[in-house]
Amino acid sequence: MTNTFTKHERNLSSIIHASTFSKFFIPFGNFILPLILWTANKKEHAFVDYNGKQALNFQISLLLYAMIIGIISIPFFIHTIPNLFDFNVFNFNRLNDFNSININFNLDSFRHNSWWLPIGITGLLQGSITIINIVYTILATLRTNEGQEFKYPICINFIK
Repeated sequence: MTNTFTKHERNLSSIIHASTFSKFFIPFGNFILPLILWTANKKEHAFVDYNGKQALNFQISLLLYAMIIGIISIPFFIHTIPNLFDFNVFNFNRLNDFNSININFNLDSFRHNSWWLPIGITGLLQGSITIINIVYTILATLRTNEGQEFKYPICINFIK
């Protein structure tokens, strides 16, 4: 579905999508820069209005997904905090015996083994959100520069 849009509309829409990468340099830049560009030009160009809404909705959706995954991972981190200070796990209690220093890493008594899997899964999910963000933002930038309307796949429409 290719429409005939002016080069200015296509470039501005592409810049709105690409400006979400500013979050790597500016805190909340993925919201601030697209919001400024979108609000300044949304009344003049319908294509810019559509793409500004898409970019902001996608960034808000990804923030929501990341927060949900972070909230889910909190109990796993809280469970490991008391065990971090148990020095018997690494047999540090024998360090006072200077005649025979024996640092033994006994993984059978290592209590964190059962929690590495959920923590790893939530970490992989956070990493996958980052990869999805990068891939689909690049696709949106390229497609809008060609004059095509792009709709993000896992986007919740907060701004209508």
